[in-house]
Amino acid sequence: MSEKLTSKMAMELEDKYGAHNYHPLPVVLSKGRKAKVWDVEGKEYFDFLSAYSAVNQGHCHPKIVGAMIDQAETLTLTSRAFYSDALGVYEKYITEYFGYDKILPMNTGAEADETALKLCRRWAYDKKGVDADKAKIIVCADNFHGRTITIISMSTDPDSKAGYGPYTPGFVVIPYNDLDALAEALKDPDVAGFLVEPIQGEAGVVVPQEGYLKKAYEMCKAKNVLFIADEVQTGIARTGKLLACEHEGVRPDILILGKALSGGVYPVSAVLADDEIMLTIKPGQHGSTFGGNPVAAKVAVAALEVVKDENLADKAKYLGEIFRKEMESIDSDMVELVRGKGLLNAVVIKPKNGKTAMDVCLKMAENGVLAKPTHDHIIRFAPPLVIKEDELMEAVERIKKSILFFD
Repeated sequence: MSEKLTSKMAMELEDKYGAHNYHPLPVVLSKGRKAKVWDVEGKEYFDFLSAYSAVNQGHCHPKIVGAMIDQAETLTLTSRAFYSDALGVYEKYITEYFGYDKILPMNTGAEADETALKLCRRWAYDKKGVDADKAKIIVCADNFHGRTITIISMSTDPDSKAGYGPYTPGFVVIPYNDLDALAEALKDPDVAGFLVEPIQGEAGVVVPQEGYLKKAYEMCKAKNVLFIADEVQTGIARTGKLLACEHEGVRPDILILGKALSGGVYPVSAVLADDEIMLTIKPGQHGSTFGGNPVAAKVAVAALEVVKDENLADKAKYLGEIFRKEMESIDSDMVELVRGKGLLNAVVIKPKNGKTAMDVCLKMAENGVLAKPTHDHIIRFAPPLVIKEDELMEAVERIKKSILFFD
């Protein structure tokens, strides 16, 4: 294109040539640094979505981008047909970082979830002694683990699930944050695992009651069932701990990571487990051409180093408490509820005069803060963890102004 691209032109191009599987806010971004982004026309915004928590370390972190560039100029991809000088170093680093025997590297969160499901089933047949093709995995209503056919088979969201059957069998759906329902489901001897989000992000940052994760873990252990934590969105310091499970001292049998594992510069995901589980998968039984590639390996190490070096978990805890207190202070009957942990938070919006959470988000965008509704009436707020306190407070004032506009 010879003429300068405008926001209107960019949106029209996506609408004409791209699948209509997303409904983005009408903002066309072209630059990002730390906690801020800029649109094509140069307007500045605070990013309060962080690419669904992929950009915890901030946009274009120089250490992570530098690691990517250095490796991209040296060797990008070998496939797993050969060893590389980057993968083993990364595998040692991440397993020691999180305290597991082994990692199986993948690219996206959905792939990592699929990997965890395969691991769980294989363990059930090889170790627990479940009869072939009988293994069941307990999941929670309102979950979000991705959008593959198998993953949507466990979904209760009509938008994700309807119209894509037949579905993959083998899942038992119970209510989230319901230990009685879990206890009942665990009575089935064919149950192999319990897959759970420590906080349900897409459902609207639903935080379970204190002690839920710990008790659920203990119940799984008593029945020889694997506790599988999907920390793709909640992990990597987002909730004020390195992992959200750490708030209750829980070490998952299988840990699923993605998003911020790369700081948002490259698709990197991982499944971590100990040898008894991980070594049930043998050569040729699972893999990925790009999983564990040299660029991903270098990027992930740099991204995890940033989390530690910059104390991002402590920062998320401190700033999250400030943010929730400020949101709770908004004198508007549109603010029905504020909830969250660390810098993963949500404000439940009560519609007023026909105005909904989407209207609030559009007004926030006008005022220079980007966030997105989930389930129509909830706004998720998740800024990069590198945001400074004065920046957070400036954004808070803009959020307040946007909500109070509708009073």
